[in-house]
Formats: sequence, structure tokens, C-alpha cells
Amino acid sequence: MEFLDGKWKKKETAWKELLGESLLNQEAVLEGAVHSIRNMGDVAFLILRKREGLFQTVYESDQVSLPLHELKEGMTLRVRGRLCEEKRAPHGRELHIREIEVLSCPAAPMPLAIDKWKLDTSLEAKLNYRPIALRNIQERSKFRIQEGLVRAFRDYLYAQGFTEIHTPKIGARGAEGGANLFRFSYFHKPAVLAQSPQFYKQMMVGVFDRVFETGPVFRAEKHNTKRHLNEYTSLDFEMGYIDGFEEIMAMETGFLQYAVELLKKEYAQELAVLKVELPKTDRIPAVRFDKAKELAAEKYKRQIRNPYDLEPEEEALIGRYFKEEYDADFVFVTHYPSKKRPFYAMDDPADSRFTLSFDLLFHGLEVTTGGQRIHDYNMLKEKIAARGMEEEGMEQYLDTFKHGMPPHGGLGIGLERLTMQLLGEDNVREACLFPRDLSRLEP
Repeated sequence: MEFLDGKWKKKETAWKELLGESLLNQEAVLEGAVHSIRNMGDVAFLILRKREGLFQTVYESDQVSLPLHELKEGMTLRVRGRLCEEKRAPHGRELHIREIEVLSCPAAPMPLAIDKWKLDTSLEAKLNYRPIALRNIQERSKFRIQEGLVRAFRDYLYAQGFTEIHTPKIGARGAEGGANLFRFSYFHKPAVLAQSPQFYKQMMVGVFDRVFETGPVFRAEKHNTKRHLNEYTSLDFEMGYIDGFEEIMAMETGFLQYAVELLKKEYAQELAVLKVELPKTDRIPAVRFDKAKELAAEKYKRQIRNPYDLEPEEEALIGRYFKEEYDADFVFVTHYPSKKRPFYAMDDPADSRFTLSFDLLFHGLEVTTGGQRIHDYNMLKEKIAARGMEEEGMEQYLDTFKHGMPPHGGLGIGLERLTMQLLGEDNVREACLFPRDLSRLEP
């Protein structure tokens, strides 16, 4: 009988040891996939791909029993040899191979030239062969940076006293209302996929005061644009006992500052690969919705067509305005009209035509929607009635407020949009592992 103690002795040499001084000119073991083969005759360079990056190994025909022609791109290998210093190699190290163990062999050649520095193919081809395309160093670096954003969100909110929750993605009705719901039959009962965790995270404010979630949300919008997905990842938080919706904006600003510092420290390699210039987050301007529209219209000679919402072109112009005038990468647009906000948004006591809410624009694209919520039970019921809405299906949500709730508010950040803007991509599908849109359900 064997007992496991949580420890496992790996045959492979640790990455830090490969890059350190202690094993120079000594034997080391490396595992990885063959990323590329550069045949120079009697000598070849096998570039192995690992989670940490690429590592150069040297194949000499008189030192290795396995013939070079039997090695193929995509093979996974365990190689043993002498670790040498080589300033021209990635990381200044290379492994001179003495022994090769083939761990697996591909059954077909690569459909894409993933060993190229930039994957020079169409977005459609990249998405069709997504698991293969992501083996390209630049492509996979995008999602390492995305990992850093989620990691920063979690770490920062944990440090601010938030509790992580996990809410259902199947429900009886949507939190936002409207027609953009995926409807289906759930054991012969009508059901929908969650547009957001809004109702649940508000309910949990009454339990934990501060909660957050990272998870998928679903929008049945028949858009086919570069900024929309039908399933995306939302970074949500909700916090109680707030002094005003500005406290929500301050919390997001703190998260963005933390994220930038974490990316600098832990993801410098990926930032360098993609040549990403991190945005300024030390001070983020805030401007009222109506004022923002006026500023953009006046400076760029654009007529205001929709007084109740921001058109994509307006968002871009507002972002441009604050970049040109204040060198700001982000801008909070506050006090959105009540007509364009959900029923639970708190109206501005000074002018009920507007709400205590905001969007955050990043380089001219909305990446966050948030604000203060109605916490008074009677006020919430009045707002529902004034909207001509039915309370059916919301009884449990309303019961939460019947039994008392603190002043609270929160936000939702579109992870893929945030990633897209950070990387300077022009299509949100570039920042989604496996996009779901009007035409794509695979892979």
C-alpha cells in the first residue's frame, strides 16, 4: 500500500535552476514540446516550448542516437544534456543534448506556422484552430496577461475584505430585463441563462457586506461587431455601507492600480513579447454623462443624436478628448439617464432623470458599468411599478430588501474588453479563448 504526502520528485530540472548559475556546465533535464527545428547540418537547434517560454537545445548528430529526421514539430520530449551559457540563445542558456526520450508524437503536421514570431494568418483561421494557434508565443501571451487581470481582481478584493461567491447561471428570469435573453426549457419549466449575477450579488451584500465573482454571463444580442460577444467573462463586485457611488469608482481605480503593478512585476515577459504599454491609473477623471457628450460634440463638431445613451463613436471621441486634454487612458462617465439604466439603479436625488451610476471608458470603449443600487424596499417596488414591470419571478429578490439592506452598489467589468484594450487589439475575439458569437459554437 502507498500513501501520498503531497510531494513529488520531478525528473525535470526546475526553470529557475536552468536560468541560474548552480548547474552551468552540469547535467540538466528538460521537458517540452518541439516548437521549431533549425537544421544546420551536423548540428541542429531544437527549440522546446514550456509554460515558462522557449528554451534552446543543441542537437549534434554524433552525440545522440535518435536520428534528426525522426524529430517532428509538436513532439513532446524529455531531453538530458549539459547546460551551457550562450548569450545569443533565449535566456542566455542552451542545453547540449546527450539523450532524447520521446514522450508523444503528433499524428499530423501543424495546420498553422505557430513557430513564427507573429502568427500571420486570419482571425477566422486562428479561431478555427484555436488550441493550436494558442501555442504561438504571442498568442498565448495575451491570455497570460488576461490571467494577470483576473488574479489582480481577486487578490485586490480579498485584501479589501470581499468574499468570493459563485452564483447560478441558470435562472427563472434575467436581472437586466429586455429581450437579450437566451431562453430554454429546464425540465419543462421556462428558464434563462444569466445576463449577470446582479440579483444574487445584491442579495449576498446582506450576508457578507462585500462580495465578488468572476464568471460567464450570456447576452442574446444579435450583434456581429468587433466589441460584442454572446458569452463573456464578467468581473463583478458589490459592496455595502457605501457613502456614495463614487466609492465604487474609487474601488475600481484601486483595482486598476494594483493590476498595473502586478503586471509589471509578474508578467514583464509577456508585456515585452506583445510590446504592451501599460495605461496610466494614478488619477482617473470623472465627468457627467451630459457634459461628456457636450465636450465631444463641441470639440469634434459632432451633432448629439441620442440624448439618453452613448453611441460607440461618442465613446471613442470622449476617450480621445480626455487623452488629448488630460493624457488620461481611462475616464469615468457618470450620471447616466434613468431611461437607460435598470430598475434597481438609484436615481439622483437632485434630478431623477439621471442615476447615481457610471461607465468606465478605456481608450474610448466602455469596459465597466456600475453604480449605486436602490436599497429601500418600498422605493424598489415603486420603481418597478413606474416602469410597468411585473414583480413575478422577483419575489425572493424583493424579499431580501423587505428584511433590510444597507446602502450598496457595485459594478461589472467585461474581462475580454478590458484585455482587448490593454493589448491594443481591435477585435474582442482576439481576447477570448473560445469566442461565442452569432456564428461560432466551436471549438
